[in-house]
Amino acid sequence: MKSTKKSIYLCAISNISSGSCTEDCGFCTQSAHHKIVIERYKYKSIDQIVLEAKSAVKNGALAFCLVTSGLGLDDKKLVYVCEAAHAIKKELSKIHLIACNGIATLKQLKTLKEAGVDSYNHNLETSKNFYSKVCTTHSWEARYQTCKNVNEAGLYLFCGGIFGLGETKEDRVSFIESVKSLNPLTMPLNFFIHHPSLPLQTDTLNEEEALEIIREVRIALPETRLMLAGGRETIFTSSHYDIFEAGIDAIVIGDYLTTKGECPEKDRVMIEHLGYRVISSCDL
Repeated sequence: MKSTKKSIYLCAISNISSGSCTEDCGFCTQSAHHKIVIERYKYKSIDQIVLEAKSAVKNGALAFCLVTSGLGLDDKKLVYVCEAAHAIKKELSKIHLIACNGIATLKQLKTLKEAGVDSYNHNLETSKNFYSKVCTTHSWEARYQTCKNVNEAGLYLFCGGIFGLGETKEDRVSFIESVKSLNPLTMPLNFFIHHPSLPLQTDTLNEEEALEIIREVRIALPETRLMLAGGRETIFTSSHYDIFEAGIDAIVIGDYLTTKGECPEKDRVMIEHLGYRVISSCDL
């Protein structure tokens, strides 16, 4: 008999500004350095973003994330994200709204909060020592400072990263400890999937390796919501029950930034079939 105690939190994301990023992150298909064929656009229409937010809520998501490509926020992008946030909150006042817009100052983050953003997602990606192996155009320290700014601004912090970039076990321990030091509300866990056009040529982690990482993160951050995001559909093919037993209590539904995700309805059926329930209301 499977447990009926665990409740699963659903989140959806919207790629509101896609591609042509000047940074050289070796794991990212949106970097212009890698010349990968993806859909590129400067700004998605506000009406389309609101429609996507409504669809996410209809599919059971309590949180919706506004993601932009690029290093961080300039004045024009900040105004655009705030406009999107206002429009969404006007239609969906109870939705937990997340912004994910790269490096951000304390002042910019306070502006986002005033516009209706509840949380800010900024990932450390990997350990401090390993980061320069996967990105050279900005520093790990800049990422960490942004996360500190999020906490100071009074926003909830979503902070995680990517496993399977070629990092050592020691790097993983260091990375997890760094995330822990920031006390995030939620830690998104992504697993790198090999892409022939990316400079990172590492083997995709197998399911048992990925499950062990989830268990280690859960032990280190017992009170943090662990959200499984990129790589879920590729790595965890045999039994999603195992990811929830290992410590996952939230998943991203629908499409990712540049890749297709699972059908949200199929995910909901899967969760209920495994004996869990989808959280229908939550303060955070």
